[in-house]
Amino acid sequence: MRAIVCTLFLSGLLCDSCVRAENTLSSLKAAAVAWPGELPCRKWDCECAFKRQRGCCCANNQLQEVENKIFTRIMDLSEKISQLADNVLEVIGDVKIAFTASMSPRTNCFGPFNRNSPIPYDVITLNQGDGYNAALGTFTAPRSALYSFSFSVYSKVGVAGKKLYYKVQLMQNGEAVASTWEDNYEDSEDSGTQTVLLSLQKGGQVYVELLSGRQLCGSGIGLNTFSGSLIYPTEP
Repeated sequence: MRAIVCTLFLSGLLCDSCVRAENTLSSLKAAAVAWPGELPCRKWDCECAFKRQRGCCCANNQLQEVENKIFTRIMDLSEKISQLADNVLEVIGDVKIAFTASMSPRTNCFGPFNRNSPIPYDVITLNQGDGYNAALGTFTAPRSALYSFSFSVYSKVGVAGKKLYYKVQLMQNGEAVASTWEDNYEDSEDSGTQTVLLSLQKGGQVYVELLSGRQLCGSGIGLNTFSGSLIYPTEP
């Protein structure tokens, strides 16, 4: 019973407050309508709020100003994002650098020679960025970057008891960085593969060479290969 009484009492208070607020607003509106000159509302559009329809927003001008600022900011951000996308494309757009080449089929052995000799990987299946030169068997870095290089070696002497004898090494600017070799009478054929990551400056050169006195025999179609690709640029 007490709860009901309290509820009714509070409802009465709220209702009374609502009536008073409504009366106050009505009084303010009546005073505004009767005001002879411009309403002293500063930035607020009180002419709209008090003299026109009830639903008109007295902060319309300020909201419009905020909307214009937000729109300008969004357009500015959109332009910056577009600019950033262009910059990213400028950095990575020409980074498609990769090559794959192999030795053409041979009826005779390559080597032996009295000096180390670059291997002529003359069958090119991929050369994005034009970094690989088939005439020289050399890759020249079009830009400073980290690169991955792989080379595979195959040789077949074809006769049991004949020495299988080769050593091939990957060269970076004239220095050996990886190699694979075979020197035995037990196998008539064998192969090997190496893969390395190399940091190259623009213009740096990489190639594969056969050491002097060694030889690669057998046709080995597609088995003697040299390939490389850019991992990521190290300079813009």
